[in-house]
Amino acid sequence: MAIREQESRKRIKMDAEQLRAFFHDIAGRHPVEQITFLCIGTDRSTGDALGPLTGSRLLEHGFPHVTGTLPSPCDADNLVARIAAIPEGQLVIAVDACLGPPAALGCYFAASEPLRPAQSIGLSLPEVGNYSLAAIVGVNGPFPYRTLQTTPLYRVIQMSEQIALAAAKGFGLVL
Repeated sequence: MAIREQESRKRIKMDAEQLRAFFHDIAGRHPVEQITFLCIGTDRSTGDALGPLTGSRLLEHGFPHVTGTLPSPCDADNLVARIAAIPEGQLVIAVDACLGPPAALGCYFAASEPLRPAQSIGLSLPEVGNYSLAAIVGVNGPFPYRTLQTTPLYRVIQMSEQIALAAAKGFGLVL
C-alpha cells in the first residue's frame, strides 16, 4: 500500500508512543476476544515482512485471534480466502507495511476504516479492516517492488515489535 496525500488526510500519523493510545481506544470499545488482527504481508520480502512479523509477535503477547504470521503469512495470493475465514462478528484490525513520503518513514498511519493492501505494487485487492494501521517502511518511488525488497530488515523488525507491544499495552495484556 502506498500512502497518497488524499488518503493521509483520513489517517492519523503517529509515532510508536502514540500507537498505544490508538489500541487503548479500540480496547475501550471492543473486548480483545472480539478482535482479529489481520497482518498482511509475506516473509519473502524484507519490507513486506512487517505483517507476518507483527502477527507472530501479537501471538507471543497472548492475542487470541491473529491471521498472518511467519509460519502462515496472509499475502496477496491468499488474502481473500483468509478474510473469508475470519468468523462473523469479529472486528478486524488490518496491519500492513506501506511506502510513503520521506517525512513519514518509520511512522504509522492509523484509521477507523479499512486499508487497501498492495496498492504500491499495482495489485487490486479488497479493502479490509474495521480499523487499520499502515507502517511506512520505505519511501514511495518509481520501483515500489524493488523498494520493498531492499528495505532494511532491522527497521521492519523494530516497527513490528513496536506495533505488537503497543497493542499489548493498549489492550492491557502487558503493563
